Amino acid sequence: MADKQPPPASAPTAPSAVRGASLLIALQVASRAATFIANQLLLRFLTAQLLGVATQLEVYYLSVLFFARESLRVAIQRQGGREQPQEGAKSPKENASKGGSYVSILLGSLVALLLGWLYLASIHKTTDEDGNVHNDHEHDHPARSLAETTPFLVPSLYLYAFASAIELLSEPAFVVLQLRLQFGARAAAESVATVLRCATTLGAAVLATRLGDGRGTAGRGIDLGVLPFALGQLAYGVGLLAVYAWHGASLARRDGFSLFPRRLAGPYALQLFDRPTLHLASSMSVQSIVKHMLTQGDTFLVSVLSTTTTQGVYALANNYGGLAARLLFQPIEESSRSYFSRLLAEDDKEHNKETSKNAPTERAARDLQTLLKLYLLFSLVVTAIGPAAAAPFLGLVTGPRWANSGAAATLAAYVWYIPLLAINGVAEAFVASVATEAQVYRQSVWMGGFSAVFAAAGYICLRVLDGGAVGLVAANGINMACRIVWCLVFIRRYFAARGISFFGDATSSLMPHPFAVLAAVVTSTAVRRFVPAPMSTGPVAQITQLVKIAVLAVPFLLTV
Repeated sequence: MADKQPPPASAPTAPSAVRGASLLIALQVASRAATFIANQLLLRFLTAQLLGVATQLEVYYLSVLFFARESLRVAIQRQGGREQPQEGAKSPKENASKGGSYVSILLGSLVALLLGWLYLASIHKTTDEDGNVHNDHEHDHPARSLAETTPFLVPSLYLYAFASAIELLSEPAFVVLQLRLQFGARAAAESVATVLRCATTLGAAVLATRLGDGRGTAGRGIDLGVLPFALGQLAYGVGLLAVYAWHGASLARRDGFSLFPRRLAGPYALQLFDRPTLHLASSMSVQSIVKHMLTQGDTFLVSVLSTTTTQGVYALANNYGGLAARLLFQPIEESSRSYFSRLLAEDDKEHNKETSKNAPTERAARDLQTLLKLYLLFSLVVTAIGPAAAAPFLGLVTGPRWANSGAAATLAAYVWYIPLLAINGVAEAFVASVATEAQVYRQSVWMGGFSAVFAAAGYICLRVLDGGAVGLVAANGINMACRIVWCLVFIRRYFAARGISFFGDATSSLMPHPFAVLAAVVTSTAVRRFVPAPMSTGPVAQITQLVKIAVLAVPFLLTV
């Protein structure tokens, strides 16, 4: 009996990509809402220093995952988009893609050990109250190391490393589901894992207060330090692996294939891995390292140039300011990257035959223009009302201790950074979908230059101008603007080579209507005039101020 054959992996239709992105957004909004609520409760048990240390551990965790799988994920998606299997689930290409995902598991183990060793060395250095670093043999100052002042820090690091290994075990199932555009399975996995992380983190913190003297993590009872965060991350990895394994195994049983690597006959590395995929991944790895340094560079900089208390203040503002990026931008970027990779794989074949315009390229240009215009309209709304709403919002959800710590001013500044974050995300997603290996290398070189610009801007803003977390937001904005310019130049040249003037005829349609811009300016002015500054304290006053801002924003939203 012939094996079951799934439909060929042809270029996706726009409606299917939109449905997939919509599903990801809807379920992630629900799971992130649960995270948001849990974090508000958790903040009552945290000090700024503990939040700063937790941010460092999260960067360690994200760095392990990024270096282990990011370039391989992009390479597998691009090669998968070019492949139209004739043998369904048993095609050599798809088997090789699954085999490539196992490389991530090995890389993750090595990266976790290396970065863990570096972090352990850093936390045993002592720092005084001003954030100045001393060597361990210097005993003539009252400084103490971060490992000494933060309970359970070293065990928490080990748990984060173990959690990263657990999450990487889900890569083979993730690759199969992603190549088949199974967005529902991914959304379910991330939703379940997020809920488990929230429940575990909050449960551990609350349990500490019940078993202690009522002051828990922020007091002198059972002080778990950052251990609740580590336990929550471990629960996240276990939940992700369980759901992905269940969906992947179900699909494997249905279509008659295995999630484990199998030896392949033909030009495959070690008879397991697709050579073009590995070659592309290795070419993109340098760019991935630079990109990650730029993405997480704010945390690296602030950890070197400031105290953990300042890091906690910035982390709080970054968490709220980046909420839109995590809820909305990230699923759109990941879905669009997969969509453009598969759509323009067809364009490559047709472009090799003729240099004239073709349907896939024109459709990609229209869809990218639509995304950019929507992001620009969103930016108008955010920058018109966001800065004024930052302080009352933060005071309402975190209490006066956090609102008076400088986080409100940082969040207000971060609002202006959100539009840059949005536009850069979708622009880099398109570049990652279509760039050749030579173009990826050139991008890596440019991004290396941008990292130097970012470091210089960060030093000036943090040390010379003493701008604190607000200065760090400004340095990030400079870095992001450089990356956007490079991507837009690449996009213009890409479409120009295919006979399409991306910005020439579309600039007027991309930019918001002048009336909408005028309405944004008027609304911003009205909000600053009618909402007093500094903001009043107390929940009632803060709610009143937010209501005033919302009322003033309604006419503007109707015009946009």
